[in-house]
Amino acid sequence: MKKVLFVAAPQSHIMNFHLPFLKYFHDKNYEVFVATKLDREKYKKEMQRDTWVKWNDIDFSRSPFSSKSLKAYKQLKELMKEHQFDLIHVHTPMGGFLGRLAAKNTKQKVVLYTAHGFHFFQGASKVNWALYYNAEKLAAKWTDGLITMNEEDYSNALKLMKNRDNVFKVNGVGVDLSKSCAEQYNDVRAELGIGKDDFVISVVAEFIPRKNHIQIIDAIDLVKKRNPNYKIKVLMAGDGDLIPQIKDIISTKELKDDILLLGFRKDVISVLKASDALALTSKQEGLPKNVMEAMACKLPIITTDVRGNRDLVDNMKNGIVVPLYDVEATANAIEKLYNNDKLRKEFSKCSYEKVQNYSIDNVLIEMDKIYTKFLEV
Repeated sequence: MKKVLFVAAPQSHIMNFHLPFLKYFHDKNYEVFVATKLDREKYKKEMQRDTWVKWNDIDFSRSPFSSKSLKAYKQLKELMKEHQFDLIHVHTPMGGFLGRLAAKNTKQKVVLYTAHGFHFFQGASKVNWALYYNAEKLAAKWTDGLITMNEEDYSNALKLMKNRDNVFKVNGVGVDLSKSCAEQYNDVRAELGIGKDDFVISVVAEFIPRKNHIQIIDAIDLVKKRNPNYKIKVLMAGDGDLIPQIKDIISTKELKDDILLLGFRKDVISVLKASDALALTSKQEGLPKNVMEAMACKLPIITTDVRGNRDLVDNMKNGIVVPLYDVEATANAIEKLYNNDKLRKEFSKCSYEKVQNYSIDNVLIEMDKIYTKFLEV
């Protein structure tokens, strides 16, 4: 039986983005292997359900300087010595680099790498460019196909790969429109005691520095000071190390009644269905799935003008694009959507029309062409 291996540093990456692609190979009668840092407690139910996936616990760390990296590399190498894979598809910076290095040193057949957002990008520090660009340039020599998700990364990838025909751009990881558009969902407004007249903005993002929650918090603070009678609720869904710090900031600004921290939610679609808009003020993105899901739920978007975000949001067509760190512009965008029901409806319609190209069905067709190209060699 043919074998395929997916590699990503955190298991959340596999669970959030890659399950449809694992099933794609399972349906083609491949043995499906995954190498990742397992979180058995968090994903116990899903792992018990998909018993055909062969899970392998790898001691990954997000930091390229961690001492765990050598151990993770050795674990990957042992797995690849034990199995000759017909295709290895690697993801995330550490999973991508160590996975390709192990594949090179065990003489594996085909290695694909999907860049979900290079760590070198327009506006990134010189350190990022020096470290990550050179690491990707080296790893490109061990890569048969390099897959990107936005225009900026695609342009940079063409400079990395010797064979430009093996550089691809796909429409993200795909969003399940049938799920996003379903009528059945939890009534999050009732759960949280939010009124019908409240204007709800959802923020679905891990609490890490890159997601830049402070910009939306400061913008809400400004909006409330300028418009004390506005009925606005912000629902922040996600987990992460910065939650205690964010809680303190919200408390200091006296916004505890306005900004609600929901923690990790498996019913993100329900949160979006309860919302009037989505905000994402991140410093960088690949092609954010939460934005695509919000578009599928017919929401207008407020987002920062960075790679990935601007690929999905056309300013004043399906949302409002604001400069990174610009609190005033973000507050103005919130007020504009709050006060203009007609504009929100126009943005909603455009969001839903645009997201059709990013459906999981379309992305599976795109990936099928790529997989077929390399598996037929």
